[in-house]
Amino acid sequence: MKYILFSDVHCNTKSCESIVQKANKADFAIGSGDYALFRKGLKKTIESLSLIKIPVILIHGNHESYSELADACRGLDNFHILHGNSIEINQVLFIGIGCAIPKTPFPSWSVDLSEESAWNFLPKPNKNFVFITHSPPFGCLDTLHNNKHIGSRTIRAFIEESKPMFVACGHIHERWNEQAYINNIPVINAGPNGYDFEC
Repeated sequence: MKYILFSDVHCNTKSCESIVQKANKADFAIGSGDYALFRKGLKKTIESLSLIKIPVILIHGNHESYSELADACRGLDNFHILHGNSIEINQVLFIGIGCAIPKTPFPSWSVDLSEESAWNFLPKPNKNFVFITHSPPFGCLDTLHNNKHIGSRTIRAFIEESKPMFVACGHIHERWNEQAYINNIPVINAGPNGYDFEC
């Protein structure tokens, strides 16, 4: 299967155009959150991405909420929003969790989950699956410019325990367009311009 992965578009129209163009050659498009910017501009971004014709699986980031994203995607039959649930399309199972995990220092606008609460949004898969998370796992694609790790220990534990086929994440701009591994499981922070991945 061919995937186009993206994250942290933040209302950038040129990024949306790049994603739409690359999606023409993929089987699935996966968005790992942060399509808006500080809870604004979400509908315009989704309108730009709505030109994608293949199945699109999205989770929300911390710049938009689940309900805001669901509202923005209403009427787009090929767009599927995940948060603590799963969907199987063309024999591929997708599991997703949105929000920033752990909580950020920006409580006035950021959509966050604590490490403890995040466990309640992680189902137990009974088959191979693709895992979509906004926050990266701790110790993997999670360093800021000062080399501080801010990834999620809960997400890391879930990956190590459930062993997805691959992980699509975002959130950390310094790690855009990078791929790493946890126990041979690919973890990709695609960034806003679209990342081609085959699995």
